[in-house]
Amino acid sequence: MCCILTSFAVFGPRLALFVWWLFSPALFSAAFKGWFLPIVMLLFAPFTMIMYLIVWSPTTGIYGWDWLWLGIGIALDVSSYAGGGYTNRHRLQKTQV
Repeated sequence: MCCILTSFAVFGPRLALFVWWLFSPALFSAAFKGWFLPIVMLLFAPFTMIMYLIVWSPTTGIYGWDWLWLGIGIALDVSSYAGGGYTNRHRLQKTQV
């Protein structure tokens, strides 16, 4: 059961972005001018990419309170990477000095 939940946590945002891209590729091409940054964000920061696409506007881009939502996306990405290390801290061998 734990492996299934971990798989959803890892692949869920990426799968959501892929489906979103299938239905709205114009949004992705307008928000990102190239292909490199979306691929890197998809691999390493999917929550940030989701928040960026939600708050991005063609006229103003990211402006004002949008930065707060982008920061929440960054916090979600950092916590998803740091949470695994904190949860498995008891598996690390303790070295004696």
